[in-house]
Amino acid sequence: MSLDTILWLSGILAEATVILFCFRARLFSSTPVFGWYLIWSLFVDLLFYSMKNHALPYFYFRAYEVEMTVDAFFQFAVLLELGWNILRPIRASLPRQSILIVALLIIVAGVVIWPIAAQTTPLWVKGPNRFFVQMQQTFAVLRITIFIGLAGFSQMLSIGWRNRELQIATGLGFYSMCSLAISVTHNHQNFGPGYTALDQLGVASYICSLGYWIVSFAQQEEERQEFTPQMSNFLLAVTGAARSARISVSDSNLPGPHNPKNNK
Repeated sequence: MSLDTILWLSGILAEATVILFCFRARLFSSTPVFGWYLIWSLFVDLLFYSMKNHALPYFYFRAYEVEMTVDAFFQFAVLLELGWNILRPIRASLPRQSILIVALLIIVAGVVIWPIAAQTTPLWVKGPNRFFVQMQQTFAVLRITIFIGLAGFSQMLSIGWRNRELQIATGLGFYSMCSLAISVTHNHQNFGPGYTALDQLGVASYICSLGYWIVSFAQQEEERQEFTPQMSNFLLAVTGAARSARISVSDSNLPGPHNPKNNK
């Protein structure tokens, strides 16, 4: 059995184990999108493993396109869910449309990161594949940014390593950092044993993240604390300003009073 096969099967086993611990820790009630994303990833890995030696290149590529498209929607939804759960201590004080503001912030960040991600995409990737790889790189940078932000502002956000949000972000951030570093290194490599070894290292980093989630979800979650007053006031001010801006834009689109001169 080759090392690639061992890593692939190890990843499938680890994903299945994480899903079991998600049920055990009741994550499907607090983070259902993350749970379903893991189920989707397990299904995809099983599907591609079964297709590896039997599918024609055309069908394999078509399946890859569909998988990458669905995966992108899932990744966006996971980040949105994570961002919304981070605001859990003050969600009752936020306007109902605040989740749309979180979604907009993620989209804006993605637009800013998109051209940067192009610099990390291996040069040999061409055509439609380059779009999908660049999209993956964009989400990788987004995941890293959220992880660094959570870790850096953990005290103000009153969030610790035993809170599910930071645990999820840590796992996502770790393998995203590894995959991004590997992609940048690939830009300066030729195909060969070293190239393949780095790809295997990337798969191993994902398995490490899955292992981290298994250990984390096996433990009792720590109860979320309230934000610091400074952070609460800042977040409420941001959402309030965004809501006021949205209302102003809506009002500007309403027709004004009837002016007889307009009929002349």
